[in-house]
Amino acid sequence: MFLIDNLLLVLLLLPLFGSFFLLIYPFQNKQVLKSIVLNFSCLTFILSLFAWVFFDKSVGTFQFTQKLLWIPTMSIDFSLGIDGISLFFVILTTLLIPLCLLASWDSIQTDLKKYFISFLVMEFFLIGVFCILDLLLFYIFFESVLIPMYLIVGIWGSRERKIRAAYFFFLYTLVGSVLMLLSILYIYYQVGTTDYEVLLTFIFSPFEQKLIWLSFFMSFATKVPMVPVHLWLPEAHVEAPTAGSVILAGVLLKLGTYGFIRFSFPLLPEACFYFTPFVYALSAIGVVYASFTAIRQTDFKRIIAYTSVAHMNLVMIGLFSFNVIGIEGAILQSLSHGFVASALFLIIGVVYDRHHTRMVKYYGGLVHTMPLYVSIFLFFTMANIGLPGTGSFVGEFLILIGSFKTNTIIATISATGMIIGGCYSLFLFNRICYGNLKTQYFEYYLDISKREFLIFFPLILGTLVMGVYPNIWLESIHFSVNTLIELMYF
Repeated sequence: MFLIDNLLLVLLLLPLFGSFFLLIYPFQNKQVLKSIVLNFSCLTFILSLFAWVFFDKSVGTFQFTQKLLWIPTMSIDFSLGIDGISLFFVILTTLLIPLCLLASWDSIQTDLKKYFISFLVMEFFLIGVFCILDLLLFYIFFESVLIPMYLIVGIWGSRERKIRAAYFFFLYTLVGSVLMLLSILYIYYQVGTTDYEVLLTFIFSPFEQKLIWLSFFMSFATKVPMVPVHLWLPEAHVEAPTAGSVILAGVLLKLGTYGFIRFSFPLLPEACFYFTPFVYALSAIGVVYASFTAIRQTDFKRIIAYTSVAHMNLVMIGLFSFNVIGIEGAILQSLSHGFVASALFLIIGVVYDRHHTRMVKYYGGLVHTMPLYVSIFLFFTMANIGLPGTGSFVGEFLILIGSFKTNTIIATISATGMIIGGCYSLFLFNRICYGNLKTQYFEYYLDISKREFLIFFPLILGTLVMGVYPNIWLESIHFSVNTLIELMYF
């Protein structure tokens, strides 16, 4: 069947085709533009579900593989393929893009065509990052994601500091990746190709592994983000439009952890083991520091941004446990964070669209006037804490089991960070939803609309199903993680 044989190529090119179609589309009717871009993004999501349906869960190798000649004289090919690890990151990307577009339905009015094109181009790059099986092309896609995100923050950001935040985001993440490019050139010089499956058969010396690992670490750690290279994240979140924050928290923060799983672990195993104490120390500091910092923030978005830092550092602890339980927990926690953090930023967007402020002190008593909104907010607050029955609980529980086997002290510190997480989450929810209405600031209150409920519904469903029956995800991930562990140890 042509579609299944070329599924990844079609999935990759569909958003790009959509962006070109919008570019040459002569009319400026906003409703027509919205319908076109939503149809393209929904079709991409449906195609990504085909990948899940036809995915063989009993093997850990790459599937739906395709290889197109790109620069044959240099042995660089356009190779595509997904395993159980990358499959769900692709689906998460294709799910969040239409939700982002729906979230921008009424709030974005200026340069609408450019805004939609930016999102479709970003979807193209993100799908490419998770499907590419060539190190050089991975780097190109990995860095190209910065361009549409830079435009989204810098042009459609909400305040005057948006230009500064866009520069902050771009420079932090780009500078961290310069060393990675040098390492890729060195790898090409040593091996003669950047094909991922060929690189898996090549063994670098321990000294080479350490140098390459450090250069990769600079790039991936900035994307995670780990302390102290996390400062760009709160700034970018606060200035970005709601949809920009959703895709930033939901997918872009996963690029760093995915880079570690896909390249650092199998290609540089000795260096990974050698630097584990260093990563553990930074991650533990990140979990505790970000959790305490979130408590004292006054901006709605900045609070959730710091919670993202804490959760992604917890994911790093799970990854570097180097056992199946810890790595599977880290992947599940990444996916759950994609649902929960995205929903929390959408929750912020709902009240921001109505009242145009994100300062917590102006809100209070919303339970009296917005009961449905408060119910959804409560659900995702509990999910953010890691309440049993939500995806975050399963992910965090597996991470703690996996890390406890490796380092008891780090697992204990991580658990402490989760307790602090409960404090800031409930503290925020209490200040926003309970108490007296601040009628001196706002004259009217409106509960969520049908469109807004439609946006939240798939995120609620995903969070619940992952918490109640995580095996739906784990059975596809399991063999790929086993293959990764075998590559590292044997």
